[in-house]
Amino acid sequence: MSFRAWIFKDRSIPLSFQEIETPSYVNDSYAEVQVRAAALNRRDYWITQGLYPNLVDHVPTVLGSDCCGIVDDKEYIVCPNINWGDGFFPSADYGILGLEEYGTFAERVYVRKDKLFEKPEHLSGEEAACLPLAGLTAYRALFSRSKVKSGDKVLISGVGGGVALLACQFAIAIGAEVYVTSGSEEKIERAKQLGAIDGVNYNDEERMKTLAKSIGGFEVVIDSAGGKGFNQLLKMCRLGANVSIYGGTKGSLKSLAAPNLFFKQISIHGSTMGSDQEFEDMVKLVNEHKIVPIIHEVRGMEMADQTLLDLGKNQHFGKYVLKVE
Repeated sequence: MSFRAWIFKDRSIPLSFQEIETPSYVNDSYAEVQVRAAALNRRDYWITQGLYPNLVDHVPTVLGSDCCGIVDDKEYIVCPNINWGDGFFPSADYGILGLEEYGTFAERVYVRKDKLFEKPEHLSGEEAACLPLAGLTAYRALFSRSKVKSGDKVLISGVGGGVALLACQFAIAIGAEVYVTSGSEEKIERAKQLGAIDGVNYNDEERMKTLAKSIGGFEVVIDSAGGKGFNQLLKMCRLGANVSIYGGTKGSLKSLAAPNLFFKQISIHGSTMGSDQEFEDMVKLVNEHKIVPIIHEVRGMEMADQTLLDLGKNQHFGKYVLKVE
């Protein structure tokens, strides 16, 4: 049975919304999910720009890792993991829904039945669609890698993106003292409305130093940028801090100042996605604290191509969500 989906073939070719057939890999272990809402991630944008590893092995494909959908009249969100395995780290053949297998920018998506999790009752379908990839990434970076706990002073860089915002909300929910950075004063103010104590523009090095000094440094730092600003984040840490980095939008870490690390005994953790168990734990956290993801804008599924371009402009606060009417 055919259905409509957004097909990605190559960075030089616009996405096309077209009829496709059920993927050949689908078998009895898969469930057919009628997509109600699908959220965008930075990963989707990088793929369309050709800036993602091993693209040629998986195209053409359907993008999208996040959705809330319906199976047998019941609403679910989908864990986007493919073959994580049983360990703390992913297996060698790990993949993510929306490249290695057809994703959620479609009228329906086929996922393994054990990847279905009941939608939190306090969330709308659009809100729930924001959780999977960003929520899992934020949860692992905060809890599994950086061991955040109540009372910790936490710095989250680049607030406004989906992962950073959920990391902010998760940390606030468990009683951490959260501070943020952004290139936008408006985004900082909006984060403070969510419960962040304060924030600074990451382009103002003096204000960054002053903030860290005023509170005695941070126990936990969550970063998505890397680049030359990463050294400044290390300077803002206190003794024994944990730093988790889950992205590199500002580039490679070319000139790490070693004394920032060894004198303060800082631990740096690379982190991305998370296990199926961490996904389950993330959903429990959302249910327990009634956390509501922030939506920037809801659009029709037919606007996926334009919305990916808008995502690349970095003007959003929260998630873009595509809705299937």
